[in-house]
Amino acid sequence: MLTAFFKSLAQLGDRAILGALAWTLALAALIFALTGWGLWQGLAWAMASYGGPLSGYAEWTGVLAVVATIIAFWFWWRVVAIAVLQLFADRIVIAVERKHYPQAAASARDLPWGPSLAMALRSLGRALVYNAIALPFALVLLFTGVGAPMLFLGVNAVLVGRDLDEMVSARHPGLAAEPSPRTSRFVLGLIANLLLLVPLVNLFAPIIAAAMATHLFHQRRA
Repeated sequence: MLTAFFKSLAQLGDRAILGALAWTLALAALIFALTGWGLWQGLAWAMASYGGPLSGYAEWTGVLAVVATIIAFWFWWRVVAIAVLQLFADRIVIAVERKHYPQAAASARDLPWGPSLAMALRSLGRALVYNAIALPFALVLLFTGVGAPMLFLGVNAVLVGRDLDEMVSARHPGLAAEPSPRTSRFVLGLIANLLLLVPLVNLFAPIIAAAMATHLFHQRRA
């Protein structure tokens, strides 16, 4: 696992990986910008239509929308980033395989946009459903102080580990007949989620995690 991590860090300067990073950040930023704009318009309409005595504060809807978007970014960056990454994962996997696993790169299949989009939507759907299921249990654990964050960390570690493994194995259907060990996927997802909690580092975390997933996939089959 550590070898995969350091190899992934060493390849961050690769042009293809930087390109995938740029596209992932740009599309994720666009999603959050559209979310903020939608919140702004929705709040402005609601305030003007149903605000009553609060309608005089309609000019504050923009500020509220910005604050809400920042909060959403903090909590939902993992979900959005991993889902968006699925669209550009091919570039990262190909870059890692060409440098470290040329034989596997030669036999890999290219994923068209259709399957990539389907993986992204499945990733997003799983994240929303499983986090929604975990929410009532997290509310019960709030009094513990750490129980709720640990629950969400565990749930999302499972989800991210599965997503990352899927994005690599999709390029190698012949090699993916044997599922990856759940422990390995969980640890990978846990590392990715911990990196996503660190400011600034969280911008690179999805790319590092995708590269790590590629290394781990091929190391198991070496």
